[in-house]
Amino acid sequence: MSYPNQNPYGQPQGPQPGYGYPQQQPSPYGAFPGGGMMPGAPAPYPTVMPGGVKAARVMLFVLAGLNLIGLVGAVALLGSVSKASKNTSEYASSDSIMAMNFGKGLLIAAIVLIVIFTGAAITLGVQFANGGSGVRVGAIIFGVANTLISLMTFPIGLVHTALGVMIIIFVSKDDGTAWFNRPRY
Repeated sequence: MSYPNQNPYGQPQGPQPGYGYPQQQPSPYGAFPGGGMMPGAPAPYPTVMPGGVKAARVMLFVLAGLNLIGLVGAVALLGSVSKASKNTSEYASSDSIMAMNFGKGLLIAAIVLIVIFTGAAITLGVQFANGGSGVRVGAIIFGVANTLISLMTFPIGLVHTALGVMIIIFVSKDDGTAWFNRPRY
């Protein structure tokens, strides 16, 4: 039996069960026409560490390694200055002795600063995987302090300056903010 005005190779006429528009899945971001996110709705939280955050983490570990190399050099220099100050003649001027003592004090301060920055870089880098917004703020503060101190030793500290600025940028981006503000269950 054939029905008039019906093409067996065309689209079916009228509503058919199981045919028509595909069923839309409910959106986890709220009902908005088109199935997308509502304007102004917060971005979904990432489940994998974004590339910029991974890069900032690697830069923290690189800075820690460079600091360890600098620590070895500073300790060796302190040893040589101490040895030189012990080998001074008894006829040396008080200005040269005072300069050596000032140099030793400056090197000791630099060693303490290097140890603090190395420990902070390693601690922050390790905490990137599970840390919250405090780790993000700590990384930004570390980047600023690292940049400011490395500017004092500009030609030598150029790598530290560049890495400090890049850490600040990568951690402050939107994907970095979303990573550190994600819910941890």
